[in-house]
Amino acid sequence: MKLWDKGYSTDAFVEEFTVGRDRELDLYLAEADVLGNMAHMKMLNSIGLISDEERDALTEGLKKIYEQVLAGNFSIEEGVEDVHSQVEFLLTEMCGDAGKRIHTGRSRNDQVMVDLKLFSRSALIHLQQSVEELFNTLMAKAEEYKDVLMPGYTHMQVAMPSSFGMWLSAYAEALADDLLMLKAAYELVNTNPLGSGAGYGSSVPLNRTMTTRLLGFEDLAYNSIYAQMQRGKTERTVLTAIAAVAATIGRLAQDVCLYSCANFGFVKLPDAFTTGSSIMPHKKNPDIFELTRAKCNRLQALPMEVTLISTNLPAGYFRDMQLTKEIYVPAFKEIDDIVRMVKTGIGQMWINRDILSNDIYKYLFTVEDVNDAVANGVPFRDAYREVGMRVQNGTYEHDGRELHHTHEGSIGNLCLEGIAAKFARHKFDYYVAVEAERKLME
Repeated sequence: MKLWDKGYSTDAFVEEFTVGRDRELDLYLAEADVLGNMAHMKMLNSIGLISDEERDALTEGLKKIYEQVLAGNFSIEEGVEDVHSQVEFLLTEMCGDAGKRIHTGRSRNDQVMVDLKLFSRSALIHLQQSVEELFNTLMAKAEEYKDVLMPGYTHMQVAMPSSFGMWLSAYAEALADDLLMLKAAYELVNTNPLGSGAGYGSSVPLNRTMTTRLLGFEDLAYNSIYAQMQRGKTERTVLTAIAAVAATIGRLAQDVCLYSCANFGFVKLPDAFTTGSSIMPHKKNPDIFELTRAKCNRLQALPMEVTLISTNLPAGYFRDMQLTKEIYVPAFKEIDDIVRMVKTGIGQMWINRDILSNDIYKYLFTVEDVNDAVANGVPFRDAYREVGMRVQNGTYEHDGRELHHTHEGSIGNLCLEGIAAKFARHKFDYYVAVEAERKLME
């Protein structure tokens, strides 16, 4: 059961080798494939290649398949190559010859490309929503603990006073900037390749503007060759955006692992987020955040994998691109699981309010003392040298005065409202896309 069947059989091993994991991974594309078919079919009807009667039958058939997909009852039968073949065969069973007409003016090349774009668009929308939930958790925790001091480090050495509010909102602002990457990826994804065929268009008078509108795309991928060249580029761009989020969360996970160990004791994870040792009864290991760190590192490698598969290919479509699906599709669940897990862990994390009473942190305040001396008229270099000598000869003691940091982004002025506004500015708007898909399947 192949769309390209010409009456001869293929060697079983060749078929296994070429199909690979497509049947498994294509299940993720089933919803998108039905949407693409619906838009293409309505367009074919508008140019007279599908009758109104056939349109009505195909609409009913596609809606039935769509309901199967949403209910989790859709499957790709044994011997069927991919989701495109399965949907067409089901339509042919339901609608007869009308099902055989739906591929008119189309190739599996533009069909899989539009499926990937629709799948990616939906997945990016979901990821933005998940990232926003983590952002809100970090911001709420930063507000709650904005006055609780902790040591700041440079070169892993005790450096200057920080606060839990500053630490947590640093990662919140990092996520706000990561949204710019997701937004750029969304804009690349939100263009319509349908109608580019195998990469060289068609003599069929397709109305690509109509399918663009029906599917809620922002614009066309105009050039038919380039529409196919976006395969590989799309996956690489989206994975780069996912990698940016992963880099931020991976670094946060490393901090949590470090700060939760007994030598630091800054935070404690809930028991449900730790595991024990088979030999040491006292152990509570931060396995969740260790695995998060590793998963985030793995995600950051994926753009390079796609780059190496797609680099130096001539213009046009090549079967090499099939392998990118194995890298690309699972990445969305991986990053979503990570974001949800970290959100819960951070939300339930206990924070130590009495860290700086430990004498090992007394040198945190040397810069404060230098700045106080400067404020009283002492030249900076003289103040620096005087405090440094007291540290060196063991006579340094901080007098315990409250810190007075006022500039934007400092301990006393975290600018949480500004960070929240930045996050809001960097979000992408997906209303048109979601509404178009809803109307298409009404």
